[in-house]
Amino acid sequence: MALQIKYNLGVFEINGSINSQNTKSFRKHFETLIDQSKSITISLYKIKEMDNVAVNAIAYLYKKATESNKIFYIIGKQNQKVNSVFSGENLNYILK
Repeated sequence: MALQIKYNLGVFEINGSINSQNTKSFRKHFETLIDQSKSITISLYKIKEMDNVAVNAIAYLYKKATESNKIFYIIGKQNQKVNSVFSGENLNYILK
């Protein structure tokens, strides 16, 4: 499934799969948004598939945002596919 990013009521809703094939473009997209915004919220509720490359890219974005004193929320802990991959990388503490 292709990756879709929709902006809805202040939240970037990610739908589809994030994996090593599309992580680079995903990361660049959000790096630009971090530079231009004070606050970013991404929702991973609709993620169908995610790999450890994607989780590490999201962790990088989280770190970049916090180091720049930006607010960066990642919601989607209830999605078991997302939660298990974040847990596997010991990064579930950044999920809300």
